[in-house]
Amino acid sequence: MSPLIFLNIELVLLVIFSASEFSFTVSGSVKSNGVCYGENGDNLPPPSEVIDLYKSNNIRSIRLYGPNQDALKALKNSNIPVILGVPVSDVPSLASNPSAAASWIQNNVLSFLPDVTFRYITVGNQQIYGNEAGNILPAMQNVQKALQSAGLQDRIKVSTAVGTDVLGSSYPPSHGTFAFKALPILQPIIDFLAANGAPLRVNVYPYDSYSSNPNDISIDYALFTSPGTVVTNGQLQYQNLFDAIVDAVYSALELSGKSNVAVVVSETGWPSEGGLAATAANAQTYVSNLMKHVVSGTPKRPGSIEAYIFEMFDEDIKQPQGTENHYGLFYPNKQPKYSLSS
Repeated sequence: MSPLIFLNIELVLLVIFSASEFSFTVSGSVKSNGVCYGENGDNLPPPSEVIDLYKSNNIRSIRLYGPNQDALKALKNSNIPVILGVPVSDVPSLASNPSAAASWIQNNVLSFLPDVTFRYITVGNQQIYGNEAGNILPAMQNVQKALQSAGLQDRIKVSTAVGTDVLGSSYPPSHGTFAFKALPILQPIIDFLAANGAPLRVNVYPYDSYSSNPNDISIDYALFTSPGTVVTNGQLQYQNLFDAIVDAVYSALELSGKSNVAVVVSETGWPSEGGLAATAANAQTYVSNLMKHVVSGTPKRPGSIEAYIFEMFDEDIKQPQGTENHYGLFYPNKQPKYSLSS
């Protein structure tokens, strides 16, 4: 942190839970949602058991932050779409060497086809301001070329994931702009996405906005529980912070000249401990309401939202310690941390 080209099936995850069972069920015809699988923990189940947990709970999509071979093997014939990450450690070689990108795609994608369904390749995660910022686009371009050579450019889209720190302005949502310091790296990436019909993947955390500014942002606005409109922005009315953030990104994309680039929420969630209002009850409320909300889209872009919940398990060795360690839906023993209801 800091979410069908194959069959083009659009789905939404609604949830039916008891205290001892965590079960996603599919309903309607809106976009796919999934759960991120982070691995920065020293007590997590083996990948084969994790994928079994996805299957048994009818979780319809998975985000992997790197090419975990055991997880990819377990995903064979599962019909679970995969968002596969290129970890930052691989970015320099893929950026500088097209052959390295071709080998990466061969080893981590082609060798698992057709048994694994890949939807996106996500090059880096929140690296726009990182040491590898200048390598993100060249790596994306080389990965794209490798997919084109395999005839997969229409089935698997290449993108990157950014944080909302790329926004210079986000209030009101119609005034959303990208930060001046981000644009030299971000604008060419957006141009690439537009040219290839790929979305911008954005990690969206209302919790971060609320916890850093609780005097001006109400917790109801962050948790989807406001009883009415909180922000009126021209003709648009906002009842939750999630929509306001997503629409600010859309406004920034419009200002950049690329209104055709879609936004996919590549991570979103609420911590169950470790900080202000970080409780299991609030996490339960946020995730449950999010899943019901994605059906309707945002005020600027009604229809549906594609979003990925962060995350499957708590990551106890992730740094810095604090809320980052407490976003999991499940305990390491594979029991649900809290129950949800639709």
